[in-house]
Amino acid sequence: MEKFKRYLIFLVGLFISSLGVSLVTKANLGTSPISSIPYVLSLNFSLSNFTIIFSLFLIALQLLILRKDFKLEHLLQIPISILFGYFIDWTMLLLSFVHPDSYLFKVIALLIGCIILGFGVYCEVLADVAMLPGESFVRAVVQTCEREFGSTKIAFDVTMTVMAALLSFVFAKELNGVREGTIIAALLVGFIARLFGRWFYFVPALLFPETDASLSTTDNI
Repeated sequence: MEKFKRYLIFLVGLFISSLGVSLVTKANLGTSPISSIPYVLSLNFSLSNFTIIFSLFLIALQLLILRKDFKLEHLLQIPISILFGYFIDWTMLLLSFVHPDSYLFKVIALLIGCIILGFGVYCEVLADVAMLPGESFVRAVVQTCEREFGSTKIAFDVTMTVMAALLSFVFAKELNGVREGTIIAALLVGFIARLFGRWFYFVPALLFPETDASLSTTDNI
């Protein structure tokens, strides 16, 4: 029963994350940090599946980091990434009425999107099952190096943003796909996820009384 609840919470978190990504996209102030590298590469090369390739790369890095702790269920990240893509398509349709024209409304849409995305990431960590490759990579680092999830997530997103910007300059000699919205999302999403973890510290014990709350991964968000 607990496993069912965890996967249900994860699916809800996945959908919420897709809603946040779609709203960030609608703000039109730059792509999200995790999408920045595949997006920049897709602008400069004819290959169209950089997102899948990048996801597989992150899974391979997890294998190197976790080694014997890498489990077969980590491979669920592949179909989860595909499902996440469908969720983004659906939420883009749900938000088809959102067209922020002024810069102010674009910033507001971006900030709301970051809050929604941060809550989705919090739900993924709360569920403590399979995750998207980006978040799962962060969790692997957290488990291995005993770091906080929120601060590690911020460092990861900032790194992705900087690398995407460098790749853009290398291949296109100009900055494409990375804007102020990408930087803001990189700095905010992990921080927001950590805030939700602190505000709702009591939730793991309520949802999963079968498990000692002190073992919950949300303690380190």
